[in-house]
Amino acid sequence: MDSKDCVHNLTEHSKQIYTIKWSPTGPGSANPNANLVLASASFDTKVKIWDVEAGKSLHTLTRHREPVYSLAFSPDGKYLASGSFDQRLYIWSVKDGSLVRSYKGGGGIFEVSWNREGDRLAACLTNNSVCVLDFRM
Repeated sequence: MDSKDCVHNLTEHSKQIYTIKWSPTGPGSANPNANLVLASASFDTKVKIWDVEAGKSLHTLTRHREPVYSLAFSPDGKYLASGSFDQRLYIWSVKDGSLVRSYKGGGGIFEVSWNREGDRLAACLTNNSVCVLDFRM
């Protein structure tokens, strides 16, 4: 960090932001040909994918109906999983913001995580369970 000044102030959420995640892409990563992006999730029920170089929103993902607690990029950076208190886990295309898959759990979803290969997702739910999903396309 060359400066103590803020480079971009990303302010499009209307309520507090609960989590942020960097994509596993960009220069120096295993996916150098894909742009580095940042995802944010908020109590406003929205997920945003940001172009951090330009300081602007690329996609606003709006299917959740309750606060979004968790985000996880797939290992290749092509997909973003989001988990919400609305009991929904959504998998989004980072490229165009489209919904790729959805899962309804038996409780609110507080954490989502991809395995190293990117073919499975785990989610922990408020009903004291962990669900493992197969994501082979």
